[in-house]
Amino acid sequence: MSFFQRLKEGLSATKEKLTRQIDRLLASFRKIDEELFEQLEEILIESDIAIDTVMQITEQLKQEVKINNISEPAEIRDLLKRKLLEIITKNSDTTLYALKEDNRDNLNIILVVGVNGTGKTTSIGKLAGMLTKHNKKVLLAAADTFRAAASEQLTEWSKRTGVDIVAHKSGADPGAVVYDAIHASVKRGVNVLICDTAGRLHTKSNLMEELKKISRVIAKEAPDAIVETLLVIDASAGQNSLVQARVFNEYVRIDGIILTKLDGTAKGGMIISICNELDIPVKYIGIGEKADDLRPFDGKSFIEALFDN
Repeated sequence: MSFFQRLKEGLSATKEKLTRQIDRLLASFRKIDEELFEQLEEILIESDIAIDTVMQITEQLKQEVKINNISEPAEIRDLLKRKLLEIITKNSDTTLYALKEDNRDNLNIILVVGVNGTGKTTSIGKLAGMLTKHNKKVLLAAADTFRAAASEQLTEWSKRTGVDIVAHKSGADPGAVVYDAIHASVKRGVNVLICDTAGRLHTKSNLMEELKKISRVIAKEAPDAIVETLLVIDASAGQNSLVQARVFNEYVRIDGIILTKLDGTAKGGMIISICNELDIPVKYIGIGEKADDLRPFDGKSFIEALFDN
């Protein structure tokens, strides 16, 4: 099965909630009026697109309908499709910094953050496997020292992907783990250091402050490194993911998002809000449990999968 086909299947619940309902709505109207737009707004909001983004979309649709003298409700479908594509691809730089040609001679450090249960450690393992296939020498830093099984889980991924790992005992200072990993990276000629961090609720300010400390360690010990912070988000979190992204971005600049568990959720619409309101690109999506189920995000394919009949 092609990746596009798997993406379509993974988005089937979101598609039913969003585009199928829109198709039924447009078919039930003979003309374009305010009632149609009000019901369209309801569908978009119920599809986990944030209210501000929904209002922006519908206002722009109204303008296009007026400017182009559009009278057929069915034509709104293509207008909406183009508008969503425009939002989701406006930040088109979805390439990992570590894979950019300009950065190949630098140490690249990827700091991976997120709340508990998003699939953060698994995503790191998949990232490591993907980077080794690009002939990168990768090192993992087990800086999630709070969850007892985190280091063991990451160690298992290091074995599966054939990359080294730096780990301390449970409860150790995460900053110390990152410190040792940076110096090990320099000694071993590592291209990419991927740092796991403790899963933390975005409402816990003390743990969020710890991320700042890790960032300070990186800035001090590897001032010339190319640093990229990736936020892992569970797609089924819906609109709460926008809140998570906004708060994390206040503590450490988020450069990109890894969206996990996209298969089976009806809340895929939250991607639209994140891309629109935070201007943070989705860089990878996960639609399964296998090592190669983490793929670069393609906004055009995502929208096509949603609107494809």
